[in-house]
Amino acid sequence: MNWITNVVRPKINSFLRREMPDNKWVKDPESGQMVYLRDLEANQFVVPGSGYHMRMGGEARLKSLFDDGAFTSISFPTVASDPLNFRDEKKYSEKIKQARSKTGRDDAILAGEGTLDGLQVVAAVQDFDFMGGSLGMAAGEAIITAMRRAVKLRAPFIFFVASGGARMQEGVLSLMQMPRTTVAVQELREARLPYIVVLTNPTTGGVTASYAMLGDIHIAEPGAMIGFAGQRVIEQTIREKLPEGFQKSEYLLEHGMVDMVVHRHDLRDTLSKVTRLLMRSPAVESVSQASEDAAAPAVAGAEVIEGAFGAGEEAAAEAEANVETLPEHEEELKAAERAALEPKKAKSKKQKKKSGKSVADAAGEWADDILGDGAAKPSVT
Repeated sequence: MNWITNVVRPKINSFLRREMPDNKWVKDPESGQMVYLRDLEANQFVVPGSGYHMRMGGEARLKSLFDDGAFTSISFPTVASDPLNFRDEKKYSEKIKQARSKTGRDDAILAGEGTLDGLQVVAAVQDFDFMGGSLGMAAGEAIITAMRRAVKLRAPFIFFVASGGARMQEGVLSLMQMPRTTVAVQELREARLPYIVVLTNPTTGGVTASYAMLGDIHIAEPGAMIGFAGQRVIEQTIREKLPEGFQKSEYLLEHGMVDMVVHRHDLRDTLSKVTRLLMRSPAVESVSQASEDAAAPAVAGAEVIEGAFGAGEEAAAEAEANVETLPEHEEELKAAERAALEPKKAKSKKQKKKSGKSVADAAGEWADDILGDGAAKPSVT
């Protein structure tokens, strides 16, 4: 009896019950729909049914932005990982190690340079998976390095922001990254380079109070939560009920805090158009159209010329028809007009003869106007 209970039954149960790995299916937070992970990745982490925008990793962001998913990563200077030797329930240094092993990166910022529809750009991503995308010394140094790289390349800077705010384990050193990154944004502005911010879910705290709201263009994803303090904290402070959808990207668009709300599937095309517009670079459509026109055969040009001449012949035929239908007194009016113009023509010829200048004098006046009074006068033979 013990043999059947302890050996046979567990084998039967293990054969009938096949466990499904936890990381193969993802649950939609809004509708509760279970979505296969590979389908979600193929759809840029947008739930097919509800359209909910889930968080997207840093590397996947950059691959979806650059041409053919190819970019060159920007290396960042190393900083002290635990400058204050902070400890709460667990050592801060241990939390950093866990976050690095989970994401495979040193900190929350990933940046790269590449091309967007042929235009060179520099882009950075703040990954929420690394300690909530919090802003610390390493993240601040990475942001400054990426922005200065854009200044060096004379390229626009695109920043995908997602953060819970400053990293409190680093104290005032994390808060000092707010003015430091603001100075880097000012360097972009002095170089007259576009700084485009894409606000993703969530963007809060000191990040919102600094570089996240200093862009030239602010684009938000649908349903993204954007704000400084949380809704519950604000309600308890002002003792009022906040409106429905407060701090959502759609609400902020209506109240002028963001410039546009763009679906993730349309985000790349929108960024391409905006960067080309701000850099005064020709649009992709016009460039392709110009190449097509240049590669067109000579017969097509002949057809255009023939069409233009055809239009001229039609206009001439229409003019002749109008001349034939002129009223009888039209010829008298034309004769009076010619008589009135003849004295003016004669007068203009006399003035021209009286005030005529030689070619040498005219060339000298041209040199004085363009080159200055002390310039050598051109010789005319």
